Amino acid sequence: MNFVIPTWMPPLFAVLFGACIGSFLNVCVYRLPRGESVAWPGSRCTSCGRALTWYDNIPIFSWVTLGGRCRTCKASVSAMYPIVEAVTALAFLGGYLLYGLTLLALVRILFACALIVLFVTDLQHKILPNRITLPGIVIGFVCSIFLPPGPRDSLIGIAVGGGVLYAIAEGYYRVRGEEGLGMGDVKLLAMIGAFLGWKLVLLTLVMASLSGSIIGVALIASKRGTMKYALPFGTFLAIGAVVSAAWGTPIVDWYFGFYQ
Repeated sequence: MNFVIPTWMPPLFAVLFGACIGSFLNVCVYRLPRGESVAWPGSRCTSCGRALTWYDNIPIFSWVTLGGRCRTCKASVSAMYPIVEAVTALAFLGGYLLYGLTLLALVRILFACALIVLFVTDLQHKILPNRITLPGIVIGFVCSIFLPPGPRDSLIGIAVGGGVLYAIAEGYYRVRGEEGLGMGDVKLLAMIGAFLGWKLVLLTLVMASLSGSIIGVALIASKRGTMKYALPFGTFLAIGAVVSAAWGTPIVDWYFGFYQ
């Protein structure tokens, strides 16, 4: 008798496994900016230092049942924890639905996990850790040898991604005498280029610049920011990269279709 896997099982597994990986990403988000190990010690309350039991560390569920507080000291636990777990679960589900059970799905999910950590660390600390971006450039290129976008487009993507932002940052510094973009943004866009290639890295930059401009104008209009307000550009690059990875190819094909 042949066993047939129900159609709902792989998506459910993707969501559950993704939420568990999201719990690890929360560890990375908290510890990487502080220069701490992500492997040791185990998860602890950041207020009282108590080691978390397994039932206090169930993704999303534990945070909800405990009311967003530590079981011992009752200190508030940021809602960012279940949000990261939920977003990671959706990333795993999206990877499965878009690419199926393939090696490309695994690589794109790994890429999404890196972007989630970078998004949150830049949002909270304005830091894009080298421990993610630099290995990400290498991993993205190595994967491109066997998978899209291919090694040629990946190398061009690294050069274009890092080179364009570096030129902008250097030009801004020479004209204004102050830093406008950090090198973390340069390395992040180079990493995106390594995974997605030069066409999609340009699309990522366009979408990030557009969305960043809209948010910046909104902050100025609402008097919550000024022309010198430093937006975490890495967060917009991460969002743009996710959109490009999922839907970038049809968007680029649609655009170039006007010139054919």
